Amino acid sequence: MIRHLFFDLDHTLWDFDKNAQETLNELYEQYRLCDLGLNSCEDFITTYTANNHALWAEYHLGRISKETLREQRFRKTFLELGVHPDHIPHQFEDDYVRLTPYRTHLFSGAEQVLSYLQQKYTLHIISNGFKEPTLVKMEVSGLNPYFRNVIISEDVGVNKPDKAIFEYALDKAGATVAESIMIGDSIEADIRGAQGYGMQAIYFNPEGKEAPADVRQQIGHLEELLRHF
Repeated sequence: MIRHLFFDLDHTLWDFDKNAQETLNELYEQYRLCDLGLNSCEDFITTYTANNHALWAEYHLGRISKETLREQRFRKTFLELGVHPDHIPHQFEDDYVRLTPYRTHLFSGAEQVLSYLQQKYTLHIISNGFKEPTLVKMEVSGLNPYFRNVIISEDVGVNKPDKAIFEYALDKAGATVAESIMIGDSIEADIRGAQGYGMQAIYFNPEGKEAPADVRQQIGHLEELLRHF
């Protein structure tokens, strides 16, 4: 009965952490962060990644705004690493947002799997990512040809896991709940969101995290989807 596959983008197809790391390495050198006492780019990236993930979790749930997320993720990182507030480079966030979407690292097997699935199913994106960067990522990473619809939360006005974004996406796709599956890396946004709307969901779990008992389907590599479909 399955006819429509809905994918998350960041951390599911587009390797957010790898692309971010590449950009942060570049900006670390460009901004000479070692002169601010940040002698380890690795520590900077690790601290930023933890802060960014935590803030995105709050954003998914509607607890903070896009503006708050962008204002806080690097500010918190610099402060935690001991940089005086007056010395925080305030253009850092803007440069990061400008550069990162043009990185093109996808998770292993993404193009092979999408090429196969496209022959059998209609594919769609549902992303909580911000609109302009999401469109750039889709274009420069070569993902657009695989997907009929790209649903972005900023356009809909609500984020996953809100049922309204799934209702909107299925309506736009002309799909029913029974013939649709959501595939994503976030338990809260993707899996709980889809389940709350009555959809099946597959948890993409490349790090092998312990999954809740009610997560019935999970994969560690995208290639495993070839066995599911």
